[in-house]
Amino acid sequence: MSSNAISLVIRPRGKPIKNLPESVSVERDAPATEIFQKIAAASKFNINRLRVTKGSDGSPIPKTTEITVHDTGLRNKSAVDVKDLGPQIAWKTVFIIEYLGPLFIHPLFYYGRPFIYGTSAPPSELQKLSFMMVMLHFLKREFETFFVHRFSSSTMPFFNVFKNSGHYWLLSGLNMAYWIYNPNAPTARPSNPVITYIGIAHFVIGELANLSTHYTLKNLRRPGSTDRGIPQGLCFNLVTCPNYWFETMAWIGMTLVSWSLSSVLFTAVAFYTMALWAKKKERRYRKEFGDKYKRKRFVILPGIF
Repeated sequence: MSSNAISLVIRPRGKPIKNLPESVSVERDAPATEIFQKIAAASKFNINRLRVTKGSDGSPIPKTTEITVHDTGLRNKSAVDVKDLGPQIAWKTVFIIEYLGPLFIHPLFYYGRPFIYGTSAPPSELQKLSFMMVMLHFLKREFETFFVHRFSSSTMPFFNVFKNSGHYWLLSGLNMAYWIYNPNAPTARPSNPVITYIGIAHFVIGELANLSTHYTLKNLRRPGSTDRGIPQGLCFNLVTCPNYWFETMAWIGMTLVSWSLSSVLFTAVAFYTMALWAKKKERRYRKEFGDKYKRKRFVILPGIF
C-alpha cells in the first residue's frame, strides 16, 4: 500500500453480498467513484447495485469523479457500509417505457373505435384534437428523454418501472383513452369554441415553456457528470420548479379540451406528485447551496403553492 493510500473497512448492510471484501485500499486523492469500483471489482458485483455510506454517520458516499476520497471525510481504517440495492434499470430506459404506454394505447382506442365501442361514426373534432394533444405531449417526452434530460443517477431499482409505468399506462393511457374516444363522451359533442381555444393556448404555452425549462436544467449539468447548479431563467425566480408549473398548465389545457373526468384525475394525481417532488427539491437547494440560493416561498404555482 502506497503512502498516499488508505484502507477502508467494509461492512455489509442488509442482505449479504457474496464475496464482499473485508477491506479495500484506495488512494486519498482518487475520485470517490474509486471506492465503488474497488468494492465491485473485489466482489464481482454490479457497481450500480451498490449503496455505500459512511459508517460514522450513515451519510452516503457520492458516486462521482468530482470529489476525492479525502473530500468525503474518510480516513485510514474508516468503516463504510455497503448495501445491495437489488436489480437496477437505467433511468433513461424507464422513461422510454413509461411514455410508450400512452403512445401505444391512445392510437389503439382512437383507431379501434369500431371494435371497442361498436360505432361506425368518425371521431369528433374534439376527439381528434385530444388525440393530437396527447400524442404530441408524449412524443415530446420521448424526445426529451433521448436528447434533453441528463440524469444525476444512472439507474433505479428495477421494480420501480412497474410503479412508474402504471401511472402513465393506466391513468393517462387506458383510463383517459377509454373515456375520451367513447362515442358518448363529452368530446363527442360540439365544443364551446372559447373554452377549446383557451385549452389549446394553455397546452401550447405550457408545452413550450416546459421544454425551455428542461433545456435550462440540462445546461446546469455537463455531459457525463452529476453536477448540480442553481437554475436561472424562465420563471425560476418565482418558483422552485417552473417545469412542473408549465406541465400542470399543459394538462389543464388538455382537460379543457377533452372535458373528461379522466383528464382531471390524471392532472390532479400528477400535480400532487410533482408538488411532493418540488418541496423536496426546495429543501435540497436550501441545504446544498445555503445563502447562495434565493429561497422560494412557492414551489410550483406562484402566489398559491
